[in-house]
Amino acid sequence: MVSRPHVARKRFGQHFLSDPAIIDAIVRAIDPRPGQPVVEIGPGLAALTQPLVERLGRLTVIELDRDLAERLRRHPQLRVVESDVLKVDFAQLADSLGAPKLRVVGNLPYNISSPILFHLLGQVEVVEDQHFMLQKEVIDRMVAQPATAAYGRLSVMLQWRYAMEDVLFVPPEAFEPPPRVDSAVVRMRPLAQPPAVDVALLSQLVQVAFSQRRKLLRHTLGAWMQQHDRHADFDLQRRAEEVPVAQYVALAQALAPR
Repeated sequence: MVSRPHVARKRFGQHFLSDPAIIDAIVRAIDPRPGQPVVEIGPGLAALTQPLVERLGRLTVIELDRDLAERLRRHPQLRVVESDVLKVDFAQLADSLGAPKLRVVGNLPYNISSPILFHLLGQVEVVEDQHFMLQKEVIDRMVAQPATAAYGRLSVMLQWRYAMEDVLFVPPEAFEPPPRVDSAVVRMRPLAQPPAVDVALLSQLVQVAFSQRRKLLRHTLGAWMQQHDRHADFDLQRRAEEVPVAQYVALAQALAPR
């Protein structure tokens, strides 16, 4: 009996990697070593999974698609977690693997890439590093520097906690079916000594600051601080994109309740 080919499902944002040269370049960027606790998000048709497991010996994969999860379970070296990744407790997963920290990799569905990144940010203590393929436009925002058009909330919220690097460009023709956008691979390493900050407060400040990015901060952040009776020595005569990550973090620290 021949198994039917899997048809990519639009609702899961499925685009399967199929270019051998690109796959090899991604695996080399990840540099997996035998026995390392690696977790792959959205393995799909196992294009990346197979070369990874060949180097690792064992691999844990998280797959939402029931049909794909069933196929993956037939692979003797895979541990399959059939779940929505946004519901996965990575600390629990690390514990079950007997590992203090996990290496996380994956070709993330473009329609929910930001929620996945923020879900992992909340569990960053158990992450050694992350290598993700994403829409290039998203990675441009993740690694953007101040005073650039791509710099925004995503840049600040990730850069306060990770050192990030855009490591590889991936063209649409590397996928089946080809997406309508360019892709790239990002490397994210949690900072060893990140600044202590109230993450919820930082997130709120950054969201307010970038809510009207063309206006000076006195109209957005300044009004918010006044409304909440919070004061700090901070230059509000700038636009949100002109403020470096460290200054947003310092403001959140200054405004935190004593």
